[in-house]
Amino acid sequence: MRIITGKLKGRTIPIPKTDLLRPTSDRTKEGIFNVIEARTYLENSRILDLFAGSGNLGFEAISRGASTVLFVDQESAHIKQIEKTAKQLGVEDQISTLVLDTELFLEKKGFGSFDFIFADPPYDYFWMIEMVDQIMESDLLKEDGWFILEHDKRHDFSGHPLCRFSKAYGRTIAAIFRKTADGF
Repeated sequence: MRIITGKLKGRTIPIPKTDLLRPTSDRTKEGIFNVIEARTYLENSRILDLFAGSGNLGFEAISRGASTVLFVDQESAHIKQIEKTAKQLGVEDQISTLVLDTELFLEKKGFGSFDFIFADPPYDYFWMIEMVDQIMESDLLKEDGWFILEHDKRHDFSGHPLCRFSKAYGRTIAAIFRKTADGF
């Protein structure tokens, strides 16, 4: 995996040596960030990266101007690799990490609100629909924030009242949810 653009352009992101993740492809990542940057700014934004895996999305956001990223993943090996990568990229002061299930994380309070929330769960994630509703009803996402979910054809969020964008990039579908219609 590589960082597509920004201050870290061209740098590689190592993939943790587990069989427990499916990294976002460069094509999908580029498509997602093109949609974001055509409509808003990442500069000085606060990011939450759920199911962080390799940290691919969060590191791309930092490269494009995000100020901080909280990486959450239930696998400690993934978080250790993210921390190591952050040091190699020289952005360790811009990240924080948490080894925790997404469901448990969403039940906790005290993390503040985020401008962007990325979620790239396994395609067969049992709690996909509930996760969307919980995030959109919570204070984790700022009122003008964006929730970007990667999923496959087993789910169709295009009819969800808060889904503002849905596009397939190969097998992956990127859905963007907003509490407000502004910006779309």
